[in-house]
Amino acid sequence: MALPDILKYKGWLKTERIIHAFKFIDRKDFLRKGEKHLAELDQPMSIGYGQTISQPLTVAFMMELLQPEPGEKILDIGSGSGWTTAILAHIVSGGVGRQPRKKGKVIGIEIIPELAEYGKENVSKYNFIESGIAEIVCGDGSKGYPKEAPYDKILASATAREIPKAWKDQVKKGGRIVVPVGNSIWLLINKARGKFEEQEHPGFVFVPLVEQ
Repeated sequence: MALPDILKYKGWLKTERIIHAFKFIDRKDFLRKGEKHLAELDQPMSIGYGQTISQPLTVAFMMELLQPEPGEKILDIGSGSGWTTAILAHIVSGGVGRQPRKKGKVIGIEIIPELAEYGKENVSKYNFIESGIAEIVCGDGSKGYPKEAPYDKILASATAREIPKAWKDQVKKGGRIVVPVGNSIWLLINKARGKFEEQEHPGFVFVPLVEQ
């Protein structure tokens, strides 16, 4: 049984468009040479520079909290290998079923220049960069990315000490932020005028968010 099927069977993957993206975007395309044969393991893997590609179970859980939709604009903070950026790009572009009325976009932001380039190369394997569905930016994700704001959704894949105000300012009303803080994954839903509904899901481990 392939890893996405195992995650579905165990209840981590539930939403059809997210399941389809996990099957279409091959994790091995985002691992370093010599480790591609380990892509089906449900564990984080090093991508160098003290960073990792997250455990598939954790990514599945965060995607289900985020609930990305076709046509949305999403900011992917700490994009690293580009795996989550590619999964999101597949979804926002209408990857399965009907095409969105307007093409979505994913901006991956990565502070480590070498990883930003690595992620861009990986995401390009699916033609998302060339088609304008995805963009990889080298920068400090703790500040968000005001140039493309506001966003429908914001995903962060490294643990923050606290949730930056910039992220809250850059997400639309009704939008979602999914971010690790300490050993918990938090879901924030922008209800109105900067008031957020918050849900905490403890029991996870992440590398720290690198800031300037």
